[in-house]
Amino acid sequence: MFRKIFRKSEFARNVATLVTGTAIAQAIPILISPILTRLYSPEDFGVFALYLSIASVIAVIATGRYEFAITLPPKDEDAVQIVWLSGIIVFCVALVTLGIVLLFHDPIVNALGNERIGPWLYFIPLTIVFSGGYQIFNYWFNRQRAYAKLSKTRVLQTTTSSSTNLIIGFSTKAGATGLVLGNILGQLATSLYFLSSFLRIPLKVSKRLNKSEVKAMAKRYKDFPIYDAPASFCNIASNQITHIFFNSFFSAVISGHYYLVQKIFNAPINLLAGAVQDVFKMEIVTVHNDKGDTRGLFLRTLKKLFLLAVIPTLLIYFFAEDVFTFVFGKEWSVAGKYVKILTPVFFIRFLSFPLSYMLYVAEKQKYNALGQFLLVTAIVITFLIGRNYEAETVVKALSVVYFVFYTSYLYISYTLTSKGT
Repeated sequence: MFRKIFRKSEFARNVATLVTGTAIAQAIPILISPILTRLYSPEDFGVFALYLSIASVIAVIATGRYEFAITLPPKDEDAVQIVWLSGIIVFCVALVTLGIVLLFHDPIVNALGNERIGPWLYFIPLTIVFSGGYQIFNYWFNRQRAYAKLSKTRVLQTTTSSSTNLIIGFSTKAGATGLVLGNILGQLATSLYFLSSFLRIPLKVSKRLNKSEVKAMAKRYKDFPIYDAPASFCNIASNQITHIFFNSFFSAVISGHYYLVQKIFNAPINLLAGAVQDVFKMEIVTVHNDKGDTRGLFLRTLKKLFLLAVIPTLLIYFFAEDVFTFVFGKEWSVAGKYVKILTPVFFIRFLSFPLSYMLYVAEKQKYNALGQFLLVTAIVITFLIGRNYEAETVVKALSVVYFVFYTSYLYISYTLTSKGT
């Protein structure tokens, strides 16, 4: 079906290349999830979700969001300097984070309300470095249209992570150890692969650090740290802060149920919509720079995404609750209930995720910043009010909040397109 919808174009071939590798990458953790849910408890997943939430919230701004600018300059010479700029910021943020953990370890643990997270706080700087490095090189090789290489790294990451999850899970009852270490080693493997490929790639431009050029690029694309970094912080916080609040206001068990649903059903979104976005980025930038019909490309992509999503969404809504409980075990029946509640969110996010890149193309990061701030504010308010109710009620409220947000983003992205000249 995917090939039929995306046919007769280079766009289609590039998307198909990414989808092939990403499909394998996403299939691996999904296939082993029924095993992991029997090796690790909902509480173990809750601790892992808490770790990942903290690390992700910091990592998303660790580059200053300059990696988004890597695809924009006409010359590779300038793009290379942005790679250096992003990398320098990542290491600085990681060092600052390590210092904070060393100085305030116990107060942080007490504030999070989960003693089991304590030892893993020291590993957060590593996750920041590896995650930041992955994002930087992902945009660089996207710029080079090295889609096959991008696909390979996704398979490498999930293979490394999943095998670690299984090996540790079978060999010891170490709680969340296998889940956390699997994530770290998966990111390490892809970062090293990307770095070695970057250093070997035959470029006609120098890959050396040029301080004056780095400063020039930092100034040229200053809107990314000024507007997009806060927006991205709010964006990732709106997704990850839920695990922190579920841990604090309810329990690690509830957080584990919610995390598993997000993990399983975000996989197809990351698979298809993520691949479409990677290709859409370069296509829309090219059309935009040529003052072409960005609205036509936007609407054609939206139609294709809708056709891909509508039938699976209906099947998930009506059947996923029972199937989810059967596959992962009765211990995860609560997660099965959350699936149906969140299905509309998964659908609208699938449509909105790739096309929202139009905000960056139009350099309207301030819109993104405002929207993300409003979203994270709405989520915080939802939890502050909802902590007096049952967790399922909070999940329903979150579903409404997310649906309104993604629908609004889709509409705003559309308004930023043009029919060309």
